[in-house]
Order: sequence, then structure tokens, then C-alpha cells
Amino acid sequence: MTRTGDEVLEYPIPAPGALDAPAEWAELQQRCPVARAKLPSGDEVALLTRYADVREVLSDARFGRQLDAPDAARVSDTESGGLFNSEMSSALPQSGEGHKRWRRLLNRWFTAKRVAALRPKVEAMAEQLVDEMVERGAPADLKAGFGFPLPVWVICDVLGVPTADRDRFSRWSDTFLNLTRFTEEEFTTAEREFFAYMDEHVAAKRAQPGEDLLSELIPATDSEGERMPDRMLSATGLALLIAGHETTANTIGKMVAVLLADRRRWERLLADRSLVRTAVEEALRFDANSGLGMVRYLHEDVVVAGTELPRGTTVMCNMAAANRDPSAFEAADEMDLGRSPNPHLAFGAGAHSCLGQALARTELQVTLEVLLRRLPTLELAVPVAELQRLEGLVVGGLREVPVRW
Repeated sequence: MTRTGDEVLEYPIPAPGALDAPAEWAELQQRCPVARAKLPSGDEVALLTRYADVREVLSDARFGRQLDAPDAARVSDTESGGLFNSEMSSALPQSGEGHKRWRRLLNRWFTAKRVAALRPKVEAMAEQLVDEMVERGAPADLKAGFGFPLPVWVICDVLGVPTADRDRFSRWSDTFLNLTRFTEEEFTTAEREFFAYMDEHVAAKRAQPGEDLLSELIPATDSEGERMPDRMLSATGLALLIAGHETTANTIGKMVAVLLADRRRWERLLADRSLVRTAVEEALRFDANSGLGMVRYLHEDVVVAGTELPRGTTVMCNMAAANRDPSAFEAADEMDLGRSPNPHLAFGAGAHSCLGQALARTELQVTLEVLLRRLPTLELAVPVAELQRLEGLVVGGLREVPVRW
């Protein structure tokens, strides 16, 4: 059926399989690049699926993620609207000069040099996790046994928080990222508990600094000579904990699953390990299950793809669809492990692009290097058709990644 600008799509759009892209993406790109879509909250957004349009809006510094405006769309079906309307979001500057200063403070930590220094630790942890998986024996859930604990350990190390608290972080993060499962009371309880934990952690780091990001941020000053308020420090810790383990943990599982779904991909990497870096980038581009997308709130009228969007519109930028746009990528629906260049939008673009993308890339590269070396016979323990998506989250993922070797 041909889509029209008057039809309102249910969003997220269902996919035929856990690793598959919805057929509607191609149709929207061809016939309806600015579509009307309804979120789980019932609120409506303007949905963008073309690469050029998504990149344009994400790169436009005029538009931020300030979804606390009365006319902004609520992402989740809770009364407040969930993650993007949370106290954490309001405590962090979402646009303008304040956002730039906040990012500059954090960028001092997420440098290539700092991330490279972490790599031996990440490799050692990955080796340990494989040892534990082998000891327990096959079949195993790669997500639970490797994909989740690796990035949790890494981000806990970065923030100087105890890895032993990871179950609490997971529970709180799941509540923040879920679109439909939790009530407003459950969300506010999780937010209050998470903030109380991080407030206490920041106070402890102020009294006794360590070699971690928060210990460096506490005394740091921005270009205006100002320091982060305590609430912003706590919100920064929350944001990094949520982004630093949920997204990467799910991406590890999806990356390995898509490589094993067609055995020729895994065999090609076994034959040529130099492809690991480009394979990681292609797995990020090819990911059809990356979650909701990025939202933007328009503070002024703007024209996108010939469509006038008025001030007050909430825009949903679907990066996964954009990464499959044939006008931007040759053979966009094919996975090419050697694709280069690969200007995908998996980490966003512009002022709000992912702060920790260098760290995420390192974790994904280490994952492949260690698994290829230690478990060359790795394969899915179930047919691809039996893999199941995680439903109802802002981020995309698989419930399990059953493997054997």
C-alpha cells in the first residue's frame, strides 16, 4: 500500500524478524520521507527515514532534545514521558552553549589516548568472560555471559563505581529505557533511587578522588571558569551508566548474531582478521534493530524534504532506516564487511553525537578479536528465525543470543 502524508503509522514499525528491516522503510524513503507516526504514548511525531534528512536534522545545532515543552511528544506512556522528560534530562543542558561546554568537559576524558589506554583492560576482561563461558559449557547465552558484563565492567571502571552494583544499575536503566512496561510511580521511584545512589557516589569521590571520570569532573572548570553543579555531576553519571552498558551490551549481541546468521561472514573474518574494524562499522550500519531513534524538538519552523514542519514539532530521526538508504550506501541492504568509507549514523551526528563512541568501538572490536581467536567454531545454537527482539525499549536488542562452539 502506498503511504501518504495523512496516514499515521504506529511506531516503532514492526519487523518480520529479529535481525530484519521493516519493508516500510524503503517505501517511506521513496514516497513519504516526512511521515506521521504515533509513539507508544499516543503522541505524534514527524518521522524521518532518509539519510540526508536525518543527518541534516541531527546536525542542526538549533534543535535539541528538550522534550519538557508542553507541546512536545512524550516518548513513553508514563504521565511524565519517561527518559527524555526525566530529571536527569532536565539536569543536563540539552542545547546551545551550555550543552557545548558540558560536552567539552567530558570530551577531555573520552580522548583517543585515554580510550587506547583502557584497551588492555577491556581485552583482559573479554578473555576472562570467554574462560567462564567455556568452563560453564555450551550452549550459552552470549548476551548474558559476555555482551552484558563486558560493557558494564568498562563503564563502572570509567566512573569508579562498584561492578558489584550492576544488577541495580540494570534494573534502574531498564526502567528509564522502557516505553510501556512501568508505571509513573515505578519510574519516579527508580529515578529517585538512582539519583540518591549517584549523589552519594559523587560526594564520596569529592572526599576521596580516584582515577576515574567523575573524580576529574568534580574540580574541572569549563571555558567560562565554572564547575559542574552537583546535580549535573550526578545526572552525568546516570546518563553514562545507562548509555554505557545498555546500548553496547545489546549491540555486542546483535553484532555477533548477524555475523553468525550467515556463516560466510564469520568465515571471512576468520580468514582475514584485518577486517575487524570495518566489520564493526558495517555491523553498526546494518543494524536494523537499533531502537527508537533520536528525537528532536523544533524551536522554530523548518523545511525538511520539501515539507514545512512548524515550531513545536517533535521529530523522530530513524538512524537505522537512514543507514539502509540506497541513495547514501551502495547495496545498502547487503552486509559488506570491507565497506569503506562507511559514514553511518549509528552514533548520531552533530552536537549530540554519542560521546562514548570511541569507547564503544573499542569494546566491539575487542569482542570480535577475542571471540575469533578463542572460539573460531562459534555458531548460533538456534535457527535465526527463533531469535527474538527485545520489545518496548528505547534501545534495540535481542532477548538472548544462544551460541555453541
